[in-house]
Amino acid sequence: MAVFKDKKTRTLVISMSVLVVIALMISRSYYQSVNNSFDPRVIPARQLYGEYNKLAVLNDYEGVFKLLDSIETCYNLYPHYQNSYETGVLYNNRAAAYLTMAIHKDSMVIQSKYFNALTKDTLFYLAENAVMSAIEIYEGWLTLYEGKTDEQLEELLTNNFYVGLEAWPDEEKENFLKRRKAELQVAMKETPRRLSVSYSNLGLICRNHENYEQALAYYKKAIDLWDQNMDARNNVNVLLGRPKEKRNFIQKMFPPQKEE
Repeated sequence: MAVFKDKKTRTLVISMSVLVVIALMISRSYYQSVNNSFDPRVIPARQLYGEYNKLAVLNDYEGVFKLLDSIETCYNLYPHYQNSYETGVLYNNRAAAYLTMAIHKDSMVIQSKYFNALTKDTLFYLAENAVMSAIEIYEGWLTLYEGKTDEQLEELLTNNFYVGLEAWPDEEKENFLKRRKAELQVAMKETPRRLSVSYSNLGLICRNHENYEQALAYYKKAIDLWDQNMDARNNVNVLLGRPKEKRNFIQKMFPPQKEE
């Protein structure tokens, strides 16, 4: 073991060690407080989402849909989360799963006899229903929350947010509410992007049905909602006989966040 003979060196090492310990304690305390502020009612839903990508990579779509159903059950237990943007995400994810199976059905191994037996047309039909549900939820949610002042937002939340939190101390309930307000403010900025993805999916479904005029309208709607939707932009280019755009360096380095 190394021995520090120089007194200044020993002092410096000890000081740095103390600072590291203090920093770790502060970090632990901070992240514990952040984690403790998560709404405990929907933590099971967040944990279940951790399995989503694993099941999707394995093409275990039966598992994917069971998982999404379980997550939706968690949200539907509480009035505040019913028809929240989170449930819109669930329907968007269902739509994405149906579309993936429909588009790649001939070239992929689907780990489910039930889904293997479904025709492409049926899968596109199911995808369309899921997309329309996502759009309805997103637009209804935005109508309720978008443009509200901080006071109006808090008033809306207090109408039903505390249902199911009766056993928690008031101080903790206030922490849950504060975090939820912050989540909603982020979601109000992100939901137009999510809606854009939904309209892109509708465009894809219409292209499959050879309804190119309606597909073009949906793609343009998607771009209006989020002008960086490269899938929608390039689908418009294809439909109009124009060359596809290439993602620039920034877009490649910082791709859009995945749905969840």
